Amino acid sequence: MTRLGPPPDPADQNPRRTAPAVRLTFHTHLEPPGPLRYLGAMDTDLTIIGGGMAGSEAAWQAANAGLRVRIVEMRPKVETFAHRTGNLAEMVCSNSFRSDDDEQNAVGLLHWEMRAAGSLIMESADAHKLPAGGALAVDRDPFSETVTARLRAHPNIEIVEDEITELPASGATIIATGPLTGSALADAIAREAGQQSLAFFDAIAPIVYAETIDMGTAWRQSRYDKGETQEEREAYINCPMTKDQYEAFIDALLAADKTEFKEGETAGYFDGCLPIEVMAERGRETLRHGPMKPVGLTNPHDPETKAYAVVQLRRDNALGTLYNIVGFQTKMKYGAQTEVFRMIPGLQDASFARLGGIHRNTFINSPTLLDDQMRLRSKPHIRFAGQITGVEGYVESASMGLLAGRLAAAEARGETLPPVPPTTAMGALVTHITGGADAKTFQPMNVNFGLFPPVEGLKSGRRGRKDRYKAYTDRAKADWTDWLAPQAQAAE
Repeated sequence: MTRLGPPPDPADQNPRRTAPAVRLTFHTHLEPPGPLRYLGAMDTDLTIIGGGMAGSEAAWQAANAGLRVRIVEMRPKVETFAHRTGNLAEMVCSNSFRSDDDEQNAVGLLHWEMRAAGSLIMESADAHKLPAGGALAVDRDPFSETVTARLRAHPNIEIVEDEITELPASGATIIATGPLTGSALADAIAREAGQQSLAFFDAIAPIVYAETIDMGTAWRQSRYDKGETQEEREAYINCPMTKDQYEAFIDALLAADKTEFKEGETAGYFDGCLPIEVMAERGRETLRHGPMKPVGLTNPHDPETKAYAVVQLRRDNALGTLYNIVGFQTKMKYGAQTEVFRMIPGLQDASFARLGGIHRNTFINSPTLLDDQMRLRSKPHIRFAGQITGVEGYVESASMGLLAGRLAAAEARGETLPPVPPTTAMGALVTHITGGADAKTFQPMNVNFGLFPPVEGLKSGRRGRKDRYKAYTDRAKADWTDWLAPQAQAAE
């Protein structure tokens, strides 16, 4: 068997092993005996509850605009199922920011807009980029460590480790607690909203130690050889399956022990992050036309034989010692996961740095509750940002934090920023969550060109898609640049 790197350490054979938690010591003036009900304005201009992607970006934008910002983050004092460290902006699911193509892809355009606005999240992601074909994949631990260090070093930012359990009664506030909002604060939000919190279930994909992948069976190749360098064109590890192997794998998925929901819970999922066994339940060929599609790949071990299905793994850290199984979110129990995933050719002896899991994500009905400045209608001193608003994905969450931070900074100066043009990726998202979506059927949404106003005179359908997407992105870049320009002049 051909393996990557040195033989695995015996300690690595524990499938539940994770990296040691990083315990950060933040400076704080408040050390109460229990969780904080709320924080008033005190000596700050803006309080941000939650230090994930959105909260970190909101703090960076507001602090750079001159506001004194306090971030209140409950971790590591209060742990969650999904987080491993006390770092801010920790990536708990995939390590991918998805496509970085700013001409033909809506999320790539969102990357461009955030970079143009001086995004800390994008700057840190670029600094810790990993080969991933046309995608932006990130070395997750150095990324979050960089974000944390930059925020801690900012003279206008204070970071407090504690839990907020009530909505602040006064003082400019951004709630960016994400999908894993603490139960007490979630209850307080629900009481204010006069409704039960909305929720969906999200799943996490497993991570494999690279040294335990059989490279005599698997091979390196990005789909369609995408990438400008050899490293980019070989960014993924591919594990091929025959028809019989695929059918046996589907049978095992369907029969595996799975996490059961508590009484009264209903299992709604975000379609962009479905557990693989749920996809398999929708049809035996679903996975083969989804994350296991065999197109754009040639097996150098057997170039004349086309695989019936292919499992892809993407590098998860800069060292290349960890790979995550792409699209393999799962709610299978741990014992079942190791048994089923080792049926994949090339992973028969795999050891897992992390197995998959499932958790409940909370979000609010933003079209009903928020105004066009992202403020809670009933308490306009409070803004919401990030996944809790009903956007889905790291980049979308961070972008809503970026916007909330800028809106709060303008308001503190006695100004009101003009609406973000809906022709931009940022504007399309915020328009969707603050009124463009139907409140009765509101569900989490990734950025996509379907949210954009059409460009007149362009051909519809698949044949005109390339020209149409380029027109969308050209228009967006011009309109976003125009929206940012007065703010840049005011800062000079």
